[in-house]
Amino acid sequence: MWRQAYEGQYSVMKQVDYRILLVAFVLLARWLPAAGAPDGAALYRQHCAVCHGTQGSGGVGVPLSLPDFLAVASDDYLARTIRKGRPGRVMPAFPGLGDAEIDALVSYVRGFADVPAPRYDQTSLQGDASRGGKLFAQHCAICHGDHGQGGKGTGVTFSRPRGAPVMAPSLGNPGFQESVSDAMLRATLLRGRHGTPMPSIGEMGLKASDADDLVAFIRTLKTGHAASLEGDDQQIIRFSSPYDMQQTLEALKQAVVGRNFRVIRVQPLDQGLVPEGQETHKRIILYFCSFSFLNEALAIDPRVGLFLPCRVTLVETADGVQVMSINPKHLSRLFNNAELDEACERMYKLYTEIMEEATF
Repeated sequence: MWRQAYEGQYSVMKQVDYRILLVAFVLLARWLPAAGAPDGAALYRQHCAVCHGTQGSGGVGVPLSLPDFLAVASDDYLARTIRKGRPGRVMPAFPGLGDAEIDALVSYVRGFADVPAPRYDQTSLQGDASRGGKLFAQHCAICHGDHGQGGKGTGVTFSRPRGAPVMAPSLGNPGFQESVSDAMLRATLLRGRHGTPMPSIGEMGLKASDADDLVAFIRTLKTGHAASLEGDDQQIIRFSSPYDMQQTLEALKQAVVGRNFRVIRVQPLDQGLVPEGQETHKRIILYFCSFSFLNEALAIDPRVGLFLPCRVTLVETADGVQVMSINPKHLSRLFNNAELDEACERMYKLYTEIMEEATF
């Protein structure tokens, strides 16, 4: 599929951003079923370790090896979480995994701590949501947000407050709401989660009976991913220039500087791929950056560094100069982060404005 999308007029872009495509293949592996008999360890390394850590200690994703987490997380909850993900909250869904593969993953994650798997019934608790809302505002909203939207950023220190060892989850996220049972919510409140800022309700000065009211309120929370980038399948932004290579390059530089970005460097596309001095100057890359925008984007999600600083590729062909860049909106979908989508929307508009102005 990727090969077909990039053949022909896009073959040049494969050379330009082969590193990005490599990352895309790794991320898209979550959609592909593993071959052979399910091997939980191998599946975890393939799909989970890059975010959750090889030993489940966390990173971009939350830590999975905490005993207090595994003591309350049922196998059903883990399986549903893998299947449904968290729309807009970094954790993707894994629709390509079969039931046996998910079971193997759950068993492997369960082995991170020597605690038995809990079993819950699916009975709904009967609490007072109105009273629970007041308790939530007083004790929970400081971390989970006033509407249960969760903390911002990922588990990487650069994107989250340094005082928060993990990001508070979004309690209103549809993936969470569909995965967690009332009984598991209650057990989490009663137990707390050592190794995170999450205390037990007893440590908050509340009674066990207050848990039912909090659960009732949590069930009223609704947040989600607006999916503003859905429907945009354009992988590459592309313009044709009426000018020659040097004129187009200078026009691009002016458009970049005019938007308060700094030109970093210009280099041949094949630099480092052929012997020094044999590079072609018919295919070049212009790198540019706004450090304030870069820091803002990295604070949202450090993975954005995979396609920053900004770059535009110029290719001289028999039909004139082609000006191209990877579409940030297309790449953003790989990361399942609603905030990052907004930043990539801005990047898309910036690329389009710069390239359009330079080729007008």
